[in-house]
Amino acid sequence: MLFERETYVERRKELSAKVGDGIILLPGNNDAPCNYPANGYKYRQDSSFLYYFGLEHDGLAGVIDIDGNREYLFGDDIDMENIIWTGFVPSVADMAETVGVSNTAPMKELWSFVSKALKQGRKVHYLPPYRYDTMIQIGDLLGIHPLKTRENASVRLIKAVVDMRSVKSEGEIAEIERAMAIGYEMHTTAMKACAPGVTEKFIGGLIDGIAASYGCKVSFNSIVTMHGEIFHGDPSLHRLESGRLMLCDAGAETVNNYCSDNTRVTPVSGHFTEKQRDIYSIVEACHDLVIEKAHPGMKWMDMHLDVCRLMTDRLKDLGLMKGNTEDAVQAGAHAMFLQHGLGHMMGMDVHDMEGLGQIYVGFDDEVRPSEQFGTNCLRCGRRIQPGWVLTDEPGIYFIPALMDKWKSENMHRDFICYDRLEQYRDFGGIRLEDDILITETGCRVLGEKQIPYHSHEVEEFIAR
Repeated sequence: MLFERETYVERRKELSAKVGDGIILLPGNNDAPCNYPANGYKYRQDSSFLYYFGLEHDGLAGVIDIDGNREYLFGDDIDMENIIWTGFVPSVADMAETVGVSNTAPMKELWSFVSKALKQGRKVHYLPPYRYDTMIQIGDLLGIHPLKTRENASVRLIKAVVDMRSVKSEGEIAEIERAMAIGYEMHTTAMKACAPGVTEKFIGGLIDGIAASYGCKVSFNSIVTMHGEIFHGDPSLHRLESGRLMLCDAGAETVNNYCSDNTRVTPVSGHFTEKQRDIYSIVEACHDLVIEKAHPGMKWMDMHLDVCRLMTDRLKDLGLMKGNTEDAVQAGAHAMFLQHGLGHMMGMDVHDMEGLGQIYVGFDDEVRPSEQFGTNCLRCGRRIQPGWVLTDEPGIYFIPALMDKWKSENMHRDFICYDRLEQYRDFGGIRLEDDILITETGCRVLGEKQIPYHSHEVEEFIAR
């Protein structure tokens, strides 16, 4: 349990007030088997259950009876056979007391509790489940098909949780910065290890081990690749080649389940070529533009489009784009080079609360998602607020399949210089990513130590 007992009591009280009436059901996660029942994946508790009930143990469910002003923790005490294998675990009643919950019951009584509420015509609020065992549990409790559980989740509860979890407390920010410290060790280790002949998988293993040794685990599957144009490029057994770039997108999750997320690009030979430095400098400028301009009240969609305009201007200087910048961005021509959004929410989930539905997390009645290719991958567009933690991650990518498709379809020929673009077919991609906190007046980059990212700093760091 990360925070004081009263923190969880107050969070549940605020949640009840926001939802208004009915019953709030927050199932925790169960252990998940990997390749046979006794060989499980590393356990990870549901983030919303952690936020409101603070307990890491598996096989629990929290219930807030708003109308009756009572809270419950449902779960089964472990028996001696389990204690022999896993060690002593406090009783469900003892765990409940640590987070200020007065009422407990075995898990089998949850069905009768919910059934009674439904017969009384009371609303049972729950969040969209993302694990199939939870879908089955909720479906059984509510008498609906498990595959219908996501679409029947409570929008009122989703919006209340998003409102609360979006704004990070000082304690949460401190925990994210602890994750950033682990992330610093991961990324600087990867940069130092980057050399011709070393495999991507070796570097991936190094940084995953650092996350495990200092924290809980990696906050997502580490990306280590010479093919930076592949957004989720898992480390392979390919050996790093001189003259190529290694993109590393990785983060740590602390033992208290808060995450970091950074991306750095390292020249395998130790120095950027002129061509690489030209593209790198554009991404660097876009990254820094966000730090300079992001402030409370601005639409993150506008920040994204400002980055796209700067990128287009600079690509025009290199002869890769042409025409009027505003027209090019409005038409979506910049998405030849940037096919994802500027950033996403960060917290206990590396894509914070994404499982609740991005339409609720990143958008609202004022700002709706775009349907335009590239911009449709922007995970947040609404007005940013103090206390939010977001990633700042512009990139430029040269994807041969996309180049061929658009060229064959005569897409955006008024804005893209296809002949010049051919010279970058085997370039790969560059992304720079940091985690920023929105403050009362602007923003600040999180982390006591900043992973080198200016091109000359990168070269100097790996030469030491």
